[in-house]
Amino acid sequence: MGTPNARVKGILFNIQQFSVHDGPGIRTIAFFKGCPLRCIWCSNPESQSATPELAYNPERCLTFDHCVRCLEICTPGAIHKNDDNRPRIDRRLCTQCLLCTDACPAKALWGYGETTSVAQVLEAVERDGVFYARSGGGLTLSGGEPMHQPAFAIALLEEARRHRINTAMETCGHCRTADLVSAAAHLNTLIYDLKIMDDSLHRQYTGVSNALILSNLKQVRQACPQLPVLVRTPIIPGINDNAEAIAAIVDFIAGMPRVRYEMLAYHRMGTPKYGYLGRTYEIAETALADGRMTQLKQMVHHRHPDLPLVQ
Repeated sequence: MGTPNARVKGILFNIQQFSVHDGPGIRTIAFFKGCPLRCIWCSNPESQSATPELAYNPERCLTFDHCVRCLEICTPGAIHKNDDNRPRIDRRLCTQCLLCTDACPAKALWGYGETTSVAQVLEAVERDGVFYARSGGGLTLSGGEPMHQPAFAIALLEEARRHRINTAMETCGHCRTADLVSAAAHLNTLIYDLKIMDDSLHRQYTGVSNALILSNLKQVRQACPQLPVLVRTPIIPGINDNAEAIAAIVDFIAGMPRVRYEMLAYHRMGTPKYGYLGRTYEIAETALADGRMTQLKQMVHHRHPDLPLVQ
């Protein structure tokens, strides 16, 4: 690829192939590093920082009885011996140089995040072109937040459409309106997260106001009225798993053109990653009550029977 867009670079933490959950058909998902929100239930904590960061799994470690390579190569002095003779990482001293990840023979140390170009992403995407043709799939931008790297995201979407690749993007909506509208112009599907309508609760549980998020959804609907939008809400125990919270969301989107709604049940699959990053997952022990998702879906259907609800 010789276009200027092809040379634009950004930071991803994963490219996942053969997904069937984030847009129509079989898709390749490019996960962007960086997010302006800090949702306490986030299942991708490795996505929050905009730069690469060090991860460590002590279960893979050979211990200092058999290997001291990471200790020797860490010139900032961020790696120390723990009581179990395994590394302890002082993340205040770690510069994220990631030299220790290359030195670790057991791959107990690795980095989340790698600089890549639009051309490299599309090369990975086009390997699965036969599956897209048969299923109506394509490329989905997710994260993190793709609009946290707007130049990279928009260049990738433009180049994908030039290659006749179906495009989708998942966004939290907390970004510059102009960037979001520019990205939307190159999308076949927009997946838009609405978590909580109450602004004070949104600030408490995500770290930011929802004012820009709500305004941006309206702006996209006005700018791109023909663009199909899937609004998603993660249902979090004790936070928004109640009829009042979900009713406020569906009341807001009801009547918007070409909008569907989906509720995602809370899960704890991201819990180990908090440990790898030296962080604590605050709500790991919570769980949705039995039947709660069914109750909420029934409420949505009765309240807005014309709103398409993804089951």
